Amino acid sequence: MNRIAAVALAALVTMATLSVAVVGGAAGATQPSESNAMTAQNATADGYVGTHVAFETSSNSLVDYRVGGEEVFENVTVASQSDHQSRTGLGADAELSAVANLAGLGLEIDARSQTRADVATDGSASLSAHDTERGILTVDAGGEEQYVELNLSGESNASASEEDDRVLVETENRTGVLVVAGDGDVAVNENGDVTADLAGDSTLVFRSYADGERDDDAVEQERLIAEGTATAEVYADEVDGERVADVATYGHDTTVEASAEAEERLEMTVERAESEGKVVIVSVSEAALEAVGSAEDLAVTVDGEAAAEASSYGELEGGIGEEPRYMVTSSSEASAAADVLVAVDHFSERNVAVQSADDVEDGDGEDDSVPGFGATAALVAALLGIGARIRQ
Repeated sequence: MNRIAAVALAALVTMATLSVAVVGGAAGATQPSESNAMTAQNATADGYVGTHVAFETSSNSLVDYRVGGEEVFENVTVASQSDHQSRTGLGADAELSAVANLAGLGLEIDARSQTRADVATDGSASLSAHDTERGILTVDAGGEEQYVELNLSGESNASASEEDDRVLVETENRTGVLVVAGDGDVAVNENGDVTADLAGDSTLVFRSYADGERDDDAVEQERLIAEGTATAEVYADEVDGERVADVATYGHDTTVEASAEAEERLEMTVERAESEGKVVIVSVSEAALEAVGSAEDLAVTVDGEAAAEASSYGELEGGIGEEPRYMVTSSSEASAAADVLVAVDHFSERNVAVQSADDVEDGDGEDDSVPGFGATAALVAALLGIGARIRQ
């Protein structure tokens, strides 16, 4: 009995160590502790340097926003529409292309973690920079109407996309896309920079891709975001040997909690105040995918039941209101990373797991334990409260 107890104790210590590592990556996304705040590489009081994203701040702007080492924006500035119109005499019906030279709301970095930096403003707006391969930047208008101005770097240029509701920002090695989730618009202004008009509770979303990676799947994902069908994006990666997770939310009343993560499985709880189903995009980096083997090996369960695999975006969206469905795509031929799009048929709270198809076929999807560690691990995970609740 003593030997069994010793083995059990060792297992608990091992799982506690693993759980702390997961919490450092996931839980730090919204309310990082003092130690988590220091995990961002070379973070300073007025800036952020992560694995993929870096920027500085001034009193009223994000400055020198970089993705993959390339400067995309010299400045990102947010201003209340009413304040800007009052200051400049610009009418509410003026063309968006005429909006430029925003004074900007005061801002400061509110929280940092290994996977993101949150920036608060003097108004209702907030910004979040997500340290992902796509360099995701979101500007949430909050309850008030906002203008956002994004001044391009000397190496960037902007143009309207073929899809009309998006603006492309191209640098030497990347293509970025700006799209509004909710009510609003985005356009190239008279200075050759980019301006967005956001209604209350709308979000400006920036995603970028390395050369050749903005394929048809990326364009479809942007459409889902613009139409309000995809309301969250979960990013799973491995940094310095540790698994980390981050969540970017593109719609209000959506909560995603990365509740547990083992090598073979990424679990999350998706909750909405409204019952209408939505799509969650799960981006799995090449490093995080190695435990499974390939994109073709992935499958999805919702509330422990296997979701149906869709072969097209139309079929995927058809699952909303009908049955949970998923679709797996690879970001490019040159990368082993994958995107898993999960259409949740209805809400309010659903448990979603992305894992090896073999585990789903073996019935592991209905097991409440963390795969590979059993019931004891699940108990430790519950006691330690693994997870990050990201609310917007």
